[in-house]
Amino acid sequence: MVLRERFLKKIRPFYNQDIIKVLIGIRRSGKSVILSQIADELKKDGTDEKHIIYMNFEDLDYEEYADYKKLNDYIKDKIVDDKKYYIFFDEIQIVHKWEKVVNSLRATQNTSIFITGSNSDLLSGDLATHIAGRYVSFKITPFTFGEVCELLNIKDKAEVKKCFSDYIKWGGMPQRFMQTDDFSCKTYLNDIYDSIVIKDIVARFNIKDIDLLNRIVTYILTTPSQTFSPERMKKYFQSESRNVSLETIYNYLDYIVRANLISKAERYDIRGKRILTGKYKYYLTDLGFTNILSDGKKAQMGAYLENIVYNELIARGYNVNIGNTDNGEIDFIATRFEEKIYVQVAYILTDEKVIEREFGVYKKIEDNFPKYVITMDDFDFSCNGIIHKNIIDFLLD
Repeated sequence: MVLRERFLKKIRPFYNQDIIKVLIGIRRSGKSVILSQIADELKKDGTDEKHIIYMNFEDLDYEEYADYKKLNDYIKDKIVDDKKYYIFFDEIQIVHKWEKVVNSLRATQNTSIFITGSNSDLLSGDLATHIAGRYVSFKITPFTFGEVCELLNIKDKAEVKKCFSDYIKWGGMPQRFMQTDDFSCKTYLNDIYDSIVIKDIVARFNIKDIDLLNRIVTYILTTPSQTFSPERMKKYFQSESRNVSLETIYNYLDYIVRANLISKAERYDIRGKRILTGKYKYYLTDLGFTNILSDGKKAQMGAYLENIVYNELIARGYNVNIGNTDNGEIDFIATRFEEKIYVQVAYILTDEKVIEREFGVYKKIEDNFPKYVITMDDFDFSCNGIIHKNIIDFLLD
C-alpha cells in the first residue's frame, strides 16, 4: 500500500481540530484508504481504538443509519467519556440530511470528524448553511505517476518508460493495479464508469434522456483536453433530427463535472487579468476511462499528455487555468498561494516550427515566474530562460 503522503501532509494539521475534514474525489480514487491511513497514524500516536469510529455507508451493515436521526443516536451511544473521538464517515452523501448530524456532533461533542463523498454537491446546498466556515476540503485524485512507480517499486529507467506507457493507457485508479491483464483492467474501469453514470449522475439528477447523457460523456472521454463547444454539439444533434437545447447540454456537462468524472478549466486573459466566460476545456479525472470506449491513443498523444499534466498539477495543489495571450494559448497557468508557473505541453518537438510554436507563446509574458515546455523528448531544448523538461522527469520531480 502506498502512503498517500501528498494528501496526508495537508490534512495532518487538522487532525485534532474540531473543523470538519471533507475529502472529495471520484469513486474509487482512494479516499477510503486515506481515511484508514489517518486512523492508523492516530493509533500510532496513542489514540485508543475505542475512540476511533469508522462507518462506510456503502457497507450494507450500516444501511439503517442512512436515517440521520438513527445515525446521530448510534454515534452518541459510542461516546462514553470526555476524551476526543475521531469519527470517519465514508461516502456520507448516502445519508439523508447528514449535515445535521455532522454539525450537531461538532458543536456538542469532543470530536474530530472526517467525511468523504464522491460528488462535489457534498459542499453545496444545506451544508453551506449548516457548517459554513467550519470545514476544510481536500480534493483526492487517483494515483499520480510518481505514486504508481512507488506502488510498483519501479526505478529502472527502461521499466519507468514502460510503466508510463501503461499509465497513459490505463490511468491511475488504485484498484486497477490489482488487475492482471488488459481485459480485467477494462472491465474494472467500465464498472466504475457505469457506477458513476448511474449513481452519481442519472439517479442523483433524475436524468430522463440517458442516451443524450451517454453521447456527451462519450464525446468528452474520447476527445479530452479539447475546447468543448455546446453550440457545435447542438448542431450535430440537429443534423440527426434531434432538438436539444443549449441549456440541457450545459446542464448535463455540469452534472458530469459534479460527479468528478471530468474537471472544467477556465480561460484566463493574461493581458486583461480576468477570467473569460464561455469556452472551457474539460479534462478527465483519470485517463484510463478513454480506453473503455476507444482503443489506441497514439493519434491524440499530445492531448493525453496534456491531460496527465493537468491532473498532476491539481494533485500538487495548484489552481489551474488556461492562458489566453496575443500569441496564442498557454496550456496552463498554475497558481498555489503566491507561487505561479506557466506550462506548455506537446508530444515531441519534431522541428524548428514546432519549437517556435511551443516556446514562442511565452514571448510577451514579461514576468519572472517559471515557464515550462513539457514533452516526451529526452534532449533538453531549454532556451531564453524557458525550461524544457521530459514529461516523466517532470512527473517524478
